[in-house]
This record gives sequence, structure tokens and C-alpha cells, in this order.
Amino acid sequence: MTNSSPWRATVLTLFPEMFPGPLGVSLAGRALAAGLWQLEARDIRASATDRHRSVDDTPAGGGPGMVLRADVLAAAIDAAEISPERPRLLMSPRGRPLTQARVVELARGPGPLIVCGRFEGVDQRVIDGRGLEEVSIGDYVLSGGEIAAMALIDSCVRLLPGVMGKEASGTEESFSDGLLEYPQYTRPQLFEGAPIPDILTSGDHAKVASWRRAASEALTAARRPDLWAQIPSKAPNRAGRQKTPKNKTDG
Repeated sequence: MTNSSPWRATVLTLFPEMFPGPLGVSLAGRALAAGLWQLEARDIRASATDRHRSVDDTPAGGGPGMVLRADVLAAAIDAAEISPERPRLLMSPRGRPLTQARVVELARGPGPLIVCGRFEGVDQRVIDGRGLEEVSIGDYVLSGGEIAAMALIDSCVRLLPGVMGKEASGTEESFSDGLLEYPQYTRPQLFEGAPIPDILTSGDHAKVASWRRAASEALTAARRPDLWAQIPSKAPNRAGRQKTPKNKTDG
């Protein structure tokens, strides 16, 4: 990706009017207006060939619902004329879970084409024939892929150069090093009887860093044992013994 070619998201959807939606405000919206990235929402229905502009049909083998037709979606993908180096993604609950590592990869590239599914799914032949990478944002089902696509785009855009105010904002957060983010505090010093941990206001940066690392490990072990198990040199039986660091006032 070069400065002359901003990161670009091309979205194929039956509801292009849903975009930019939330992507048009806050960090992503300001960056979009500034030209730091580009968004193109294309209507899949524009590639339908019959007078009713049909995009779906009944599932082969029977069953409820409808399936997005391979010929229509393939034509929509081809009409987008994206370059070969751009990833082709399909938002799907059966896809590989989206991770921060994959987000970083996508943000460093030219930007993906994203297909938003609807109905009961997409004809497998277009998934295979157009090399679509199925991506999931969680173990649940949405009414369509548009909201999932927005989540993926937002996670990428915030990592683009010039989007976030401070470079450290993109590195010291959940999943950046495989751990959940440590607890955050700000003024007032005392809130409903609970103080900010003393160490965070001590001015000792080394001790603050150590506290935050320990807190991240404790939270990850307690809430995401799947992530904790992937941290190098962390024995599985350590997770159960991790405790959130306490300050002097905690007792």
C-alpha cells in the first residue's frame, strides 16, 4: 500500500444504503472524510439479469429459506474489478474467527473486498470459484453480513497511519500481545470509596508496567483461558492461581 493508494474497502451487499453508517462518524468517519481510507458499497442486485432482479433461490435438497445465487454473486464480484492482491472475504458465522493478528494483516494491505451474505447462505460454488475467505466475528448469527463487515472495517481503519491520535493507542490494548487489556483508571482519585491503585500514581514507570502486565495476565487467565493457554511459557495450572494485583488500600 502506498500513500497514493489509500486503504480501500469494497463491500458487496443487498443494502448499500446501510453504508457508511457508523463508519461515517468518530475516528473512521473523520479518516474517511480526510481521505485516509476509501469505502465503496456496491449493490449485488445490480448484477441480477431477470426483470425481477432476483438474487436468491430455494436451497437444493430442500429446506427452509433461500440461498444467494452463485451466478449473480459471481457477476457482482467480477464487476467490482478488484486487483488480485486484495483479499476477498465473506462474512459468515462458519468462518474462521477474526483475530487482532488478522486485522493487522488486513490493515497493512490494500484493503479487502467484503461480501455480505443474506438468507440461508451463499451458494458454495461461488465461494470456491471466487476464492472467498470466510470470516466470523463471533459464535452467533446475524440477519446479514453488513454489521459484521462494519466491525471488520472499523477494526482495520483505526490501525491505519494517521487515524488514531497516539501511536501507542494501537499497541497497548486487548489482544495486541495475546492478552486482554489491563484495567484503566482516571480522575477522580476516589470514586464511591474506591481509590485508583497507588502504584498507578507513583510515577514509577517500571512498576506501573509490571502492574499492568500482571493485571493483563490475571484477567486473561480468568476470562479467556483459551488465550492464556497460547501464551508461551505459561503453564496451564498457573491460570487458576492468577489474582488481580492489589494496591496498599485493598488490604
